[in-house]
Amino acid sequence: MNQLTRATVIGTAAQVAMVVAGHFVPAVAELFAIGGMGISAVAGWAAMKGQPASLGSAAGFGALAGGVSALIGIGVSVALGDVPTSLLAVGTAGSAVTGLIGGVIGRRR
Repeated sequence: MNQLTRATVIGTAAQVAMVVAGHFVPAVAELFAIGGMGISAVAGWAAMKGQPASLGSAAGFGALAGGVSALIGIGVSVALGDVPTSLLAVGTAGSAVTGLIGGVIGRRR
């Protein structure tokens, strides 16, 4: 499993764990936005950690890891009835941006 795949899988597991916990614990649900974007930033960072990459490549791979993990996590939250379907696009886009930032921070220049 390559680094991008591993980061995306771990980010997805963290996103799903957060939304399932939030389904049962309202205090966790209140943190969905900041928690989800934070997880995506870490996934983006992990995808590029120590990898030599151009700025564009690091941004793209970071956005991919952050966005895919958020999309799946938000999808689970929609399926549980905790967030509206419209959040899929907005939440995924926001998390892709934080994943992009994480990827740029994680790359080796």
